[in-house]
Parts: sequence; structure tokens; C-alpha cells
Amino acid sequence: RFSLLLLNLEEYYFEQHTANHIINKDCKDERKFRGSLKICSKSIIFEPDDNIKPIIKIPLRDCISIKAPEDNEANNPFTRSTSGGISVLCSQVFLIKERNVIAPYKTVRGRTEHLFQLDVAGKVGDVVQTLHQLYRASCLDKMGDQAAMITAILQSRLARTSFDKNRFQSISETLHMECKAEMVTPLVTNPGHVCVTDANLYFQPLNGYPKPVVQITLQNVRRIYKRRHGLMPLGLEVFCTENDLCSDIYLKFYNYQDRDEVYFLIATYIENHIAEHTAESYMLQWQRGHLSNYQYLLHLNNLADRSCNDLSQYPVFPWIIADYSSSVLDLTKPETFRDLSKPVGALNKERLDRLLTRYQEMSEPKFMYGSHYSSPGYVLFYLVRVAPEYMLCLQNGKFDHADRMFNSIAETWKNCLDGATDFKELIPEFYENDPSFLVNSLKLDLGKRQGGKIVEDVELPPWASGPDDFLQKSQEALESQYVSEHLHEWIDLIFGYKQKGSEAVAAHNVFHPLTYEGGVDLNSIMDPNEKVALLTQILEFGQTPKQLFTTPHPQRIIPKLKSLSRTSSHSISLTESPVSPNEESFEDLTEESITLAWNNIAKLKLDKQYKIHKEAITGIAVTCNGSSVFTTSQDSTLKMFSKESKTIQRSVSFSNMALSSCLILPGDTTVISSSWDNHIYFYSVAFGRQQDVLMGHDDAVSKICWRDGRLYSASWDSTVKVWHCVPGETLSNKKHHFELLAELEHDVSVNTIDLNAANTILASGTRDGTISVWDVTAATVLHQLPCHSGTVFDAAFSPDSRHLLSTGEDCCFKVIDVQTGMLISSVTTDEPQRCFKWDGNTILSGSQSGELLIWDLLGGKVIERIKGHTGAVMSTWMNEQCNSVITGGEDKQIMFWKLQY
Repeated sequence: RFSLLLLNLEEYYFEQHTANHIINKDCKDERKFRGSLKICSKSIIFEPDDNIKPIIKIPLRDCISIKAPEDNEANNPFTRSTSGGISVLCSQVFLIKERNVIAPYKTVRGRTEHLFQLDVAGKVGDVVQTLHQLYRASCLDKMGDQAAMITAILQSRLARTSFDKNRFQSISETLHMECKAEMVTPLVTNPGHVCVTDANLYFQPLNGYPKPVVQITLQNVRRIYKRRHGLMPLGLEVFCTENDLCSDIYLKFYNYQDRDEVYFLIATYIENHIAEHTAESYMLQWQRGHLSNYQYLLHLNNLADRSCNDLSQYPVFPWIIADYSSSVLDLTKPETFRDLSKPVGALNKERLDRLLTRYQEMSEPKFMYGSHYSSPGYVLFYLVRVAPEYMLCLQNGKFDHADRMFNSIAETWKNCLDGATDFKELIPEFYENDPSFLVNSLKLDLGKRQGGKIVEDVELPPWASGPDDFLQKSQEALESQYVSEHLHEWIDLIFGYKQKGSEAVAAHNVFHPLTYEGGVDLNSIMDPNEKVALLTQILEFGQTPKQLFTTPHPQRIIPKLKSLSRTSSHSISLTESPVSPNEESFEDLTEESITLAWNNIAKLKLDKQYKIHKEAITGIAVTCNGSSVFTTSQDSTLKMFSKESKTIQRSVSFSNMALSSCLILPGDTTVISSSWDNHIYFYSVAFGRQQDVLMGHDDAVSKICWRDGRLYSASWDSTVKVWHCVPGETLSNKKHHFELLAELEHDVSVNTIDLNAANTILASGTRDGTISVWDVTAATVLHQLPCHSGTVFDAAFSPDSRHLLSTGEDCCFKVIDVQTGMLISSVTTDEPQRCFKWDGNTILSGSQSGELLIWDLLGGKVIERIKGHTGAVMSTWMNEQCNSVITGGEDKQIMFWKLQY
């Protein structure tokens, strides 16, 4: 029945002794109760073995005297029977869990004497001495002085003990480090010793409670997070699961060096087993539909220091539904949902206007909301039916007034809209599968409301048939299309760029300065009393999550949505072209075959290979029917290879300089090649001759693209040029007519370019590793990121144009969100990857050593390595169905690959 929640906040439980509690000593009705006497830093607690009897808690500050009776009666033969006794005279005691029922504590005021007889009489002296020390601490006027004295007592106890090595799982374990720390659970910390070996993490509580040792096998660890605890960077939380809300252990260290060393030891161990997850890597998985909205919010909470073990930083989830009165919940209507672009405090305009008036009149530091959206009180408001002892602990043994309880969902939502000081969001439990927090299954007496109604289960909206149905519908709402389209707006407020600064002011999202990370530096406060008061205030008030994003968060990709209604300046570039109904089924079939191909891409097999050039192959283009393959090479030739006859049918040289890339125009009549001699050559397949030349650049042309009658050329002269081409008439020898439409200026040589599906956005990669994203129609740069250190080898948009992947000399793959320009993923490779194809999730890349590699981008790992060329893979071609691949290498060969499944 005893738990650490019977202690006051910030109180420690030191030791326990088996004892008898003697009532009415030396009287006719003297009674003895067996039990356990627990010495705590601010109280004495006696837990009787008999469950019917109440637990007795005596606050030390209410004690009048604490003594061993035999101190002054040692020679009296009549008192020998009470040997081992401790007498406590006090003015007030609390009776807890009488008849083993969880209820508000009963207070017994008035002088009472309690006699405790220890089983081991020899310990009485030490126990009384400890109690006198702790009593002196509790009588100090100032909280800071009390805390300092108790800390000194605790530290001296920890220094006198060490981890019991007999607790190791195996005698062959090697000890890496040992230090002092506290195990953190909600509202409570428990001091002890931490030990890290080559196989396990151990925690041994000083008091042996709740068990002598807690052990975590390092092999089972999946995630580990550094935590801010009580505003200090001293916490460490360890998870042995991938998606669970609750961790396996949360430790708080006494200095950050110990914390960092334990983190390093565990992280080094698991690094060999697991890739570390960043907010960006989770974002990519969420955007691509591999994580649900619920899972993504859980991961963001975790990364932002939110933990189920810390009620002042409990995970925060949004109110989603705004309709609690209809009999049917319609998730297709936008008005069913709360506006996720606004904080709770800004949802009601009238209330917001009042708050803004006050904000304007306020002197610095200004804030709009006097209370927070997440605090220990709010968490326990929701959870009182399943965690009543936490509520009693937080509120000094009392439940809240019945009318202020969590009585009804609709009422709570209404209060969050209208209440003058109520701006709370929800907790993850609203979107999980356990409805017990909505039901008073413990039969708690939570009081009567003003109308005489007894507080029982939470009243649910008409559209929910019961607690399970309520949670089911809440989950459906959270995963609905509307929320998927708008969740990023709420993330901007809570974890993102609208959390602080001018953006927060504009979004009406400004809370008390003390709630923000770095809002106060506790180390700079010298007065211990001021420090304790401030810390208490912050922990009770609630804290804003750590800021994870400083730029707008990208929107989720909604599959099969033909138009994304965005109001951004370049939304045009992100909308897909509408598809007419009769094309739909054909498109779906193609899409299915592409998906099938990429799912089996690791089964790519080499079909044939031919050495057709004298130098490295730089470009590959194939006719529509697949019969002819055109290649360019650093040997300055363009060759036409027939797949059927397996022979070279044409070989053309335009100059003595290397060719860098080639493409074939629709209709298969013209091939265009770019050259290091600054020119672009047009070759007529039908007439077998050079038809035209475009002298478009001042240095080598590195890459060309063709879309809708427009030619895009990248060059080492630091420009990308966009040309409008009017084809010439071959018979009358009329030349092509070229019109320069745009020139995109860069600082250094441009090495590669790619266009999105709508031909509205162009990406370029340069020699110094910069990736630029351009709005082609306006010829303006949308985003510029220093992505790679060294040359960018290749860059390409995902099929849905939402993401851009690039690879470079620095052995890295980088993913950029096109809408926001945010770098959202980075995968390190063993060697440079020279070229690639990808479908948004899986990459097929050609490496420096000549291998073909298949990558799972989200997992950041290689799935398959396929032996290929003997030198670097320089270029890759893939057909529309994605089941046929041709690669060209530094080894002068072309290789034909087939998917076999």
C-alpha cells in the first residue's frame, strides 16, 4: 500500500525498519500493530501489515519531540520491555488509505504520542539521530535552506554506500562506470547508484524500493534521450521499445558529466545496432505515410523532452474535434474540426480580443496567456480516475472541488474555448486504446457537484456509444484527411517556428517567459530560497516543449489527392495535373506496376554488357520502343547501339572534347548532346548528321534536360539557361531557332540539374555542394542550402515532386522538402554515390567502386549490393515501368539490367 506518492513533493524516502506501533502504552487497552516504519526527509510514515488499518504519516515539522524513552530510564527494570522504542509526540497526523480505500487524507489535529518499537533494538540510536537531523531541517524557515540541508544529508548517505556488485547478472561483466543518480517517476525521484557494464545498465535504490535493483539489458535498448529535468540538463531516458509512450527507466544525475558519460556508453553500444532518429528523419517517414499522425506526435514529444515520467513536461496532443453535440460525428466536414493553425487561447475571438487588450497594456516581459496548455495539474485533471494517488500527492492529500473535476468532454472543451484562464490541450491517452481514464472503475468518492450529482464516469458526447467508441472515433479523427492536411500548422505552434519570437506574437502564441527553455538560468540565481521558489513555480506552471523546427513544417503528402489547396506563393508548382476519368484506370495500372517494380528492385539482375567506348560513359538515352541506345562518352563520341543486333550502328564526333550528357527528343528523330567545348549539339537520327549547334555557354556544358519544347542547360560557367526551341525543318536545312527565356545565376560551376513533374521547379547542384531550388517561371531562387561538402554529383525530385534527393562527393545522400526548403534527412554512405534513381522511398544508386546499391532511405541503410562495373558508375537510365535499367561506367561499358520477379 505504501508508495512514494505518500511523500510530499521533493521529499526522499531513506530507510525502513520492521516495527510495532504501540497505542495507549501501559494502559488497559494497550494495542500493538505490526508494520514497517519508514524514515523520509520530511515525515515519518508507518505502514501497518493489516490492510484495514490506515497508514500513519507524521510530518516532521509537526513533531514536538522525538526520543528513545530509555534515554533517561536506562536503569529502570520495568521499562526493559520497551527496548528498541522511539516515542514521537506531535500536534498533527494524517491517516491514509483506511480500509485500503484511496480517498483524501484524514487529518487528526491535537497532541498525540506514538510509540514505535523496532525489531532490531540496536538501531534505535541511529534512527533517532537521523530523525533529529531531519527535524532540524524541516524547522528551518526558508525552503531553500531546508532543501540544502536535506541534500547534504542525502549526499553523505550516498557517499557512504556504493553499488552492490553481487547484483551483476554475470560474473564476467566488465564495469564501465558507476555514479550517483535518482530514478524519476511522476512527481517522485528516488536516489541510488547507477552502474553501466558492457552488457547492462543497473540502478540500485538507496532504500531498496520498489525492488533492490533495476536492470536494463543494453541489447534491448532501442532509443535513448537526454532530458532537461527541473530546467537542468541532467536527465536521461531509456526506451526498450520503438513506439511506446512510456520508457523503461528515467534517470536524473547530479552533474551533466555523469549524465553525458552514461549516455555515451549506452549510445555507443546501440549505435552499432540502431540508426539514431532525428526529428527530420521522423518527419520524412510521416510525410511519406510510414508513420501515423499519432506516432509522429509521439516521436516529436519525445524529441522535445516530453516524458510520461515528468508531469511538468508530459506529452502534449492537440484538441482535434470541435463538435461535441451532434449525434453523428462527420469527419468529412471541416467544421467538425478545431482550427489547428491557432493555439487554444486564440480559438475564441472575443476572449482573444480581451487578452490582447491586456497584453498591449502590459509592461515587459509581456505574455498573452497567464496559464499554460500543459501542466502537472492539467495532466492529473484528465487522469484522476486512474491515477488518484498522484492527484492526492500533488494537492496535499485532497481531490479538487467536484465542479472543477473532469466531468464531461463537452464541458471541458467549452471551458477551453470560453474560460478566462483555461487554455489546455489534450494528452496522448485521448488517442490510445485504454478508456480507463474515462471510467470511475476504482469507485472513488470524487464528491458531489452543485446540483447534487455525484461525480462518476466522464460524460461523453452524443456521437460516442461508450468509452471505447469515443477513443476509436478520436483516433479516426486524428488520422483523418483534414488533420493530415493541417497537423503541420499545430506542430509549428507547439514544436516549431511559431513557438518563439515575432512569429509567436503574430500567431497569438505567447506564454509566460518562465515557461520557455532558457527563460531563466537557475545557475545564475545565488539565493537558494529564490531558486527553490522559482523552480517550484515553473514545475507547477508547465513548460513549453523544446523547439525542434525553426522553419515552417512541411505538409503531409496526401496520396491520390489530385490538387493540394495551398495558399503559398508557389503552390502552383506543387499541384498535380488533373487526370481525366478515362485515363485514371490506365494510370493506376502503371502506378501499380511501378510500385511492384520498386518493391522488388533488389532482384535486379545483369542481362548483358558491352564495351562500346574508349573512355568513361557520361550519358544514356533510349528510343521509345527500346531498340536503340544512344550513349555519350568522355572519348568525345555519341554512339547508337542496337539492342537487337548487339552492334554499334552509328558513331559521331562533334569536336575533340568530351561529351557530358545526352537526351532524345519526343518522336525519336533528334538526339541532343552537351559537350565540354561549351556547345550543345543536335543530331538528326533519320539523316545521320549534325543538324544544329547551340553555342550557349562560356564553359563546359555539364547536363541538359528537355521538357515541353524547352531545353535546360547547366554549365561550369555558373549558369543554368532555359531555352525555347523551335525545331528546324530538316529537308530545307532550316536551323533550329533558339530563344533564351531565363538565366539562373550561381556562384560556382553547376554540375547537375533536374526538373519537377510539372516543369515549374528546377533543382541545381554545384561544385561547392550547394543545392538551389528555383521557380522556373519567375526565374527566382526559392531555397538555397549548403547541402554537401564537395561537388554535387546528382539530384532528382521524387515522383510526387515533394522531396529532392541529392548525392555528392562527401559520401552523403540528402533529402530536402521542396515546399519549405528544409533539410529533412541525411544518410551517410561508405563511398561516393555518383548517380541514382529513386521512387521517394527506395534508392537505386551507382557507386564510385562500380557496385549498384539498393537503399531504404527511411531506415538509412543498404538493403542490397549488386556487383556491376569495374570503375565508377557514371550514368543510369531507367524505363517508365521501372523494370529495366541501363548503366554506363568509367570502365567504358554499358550494362543492361532486368528485374526478375
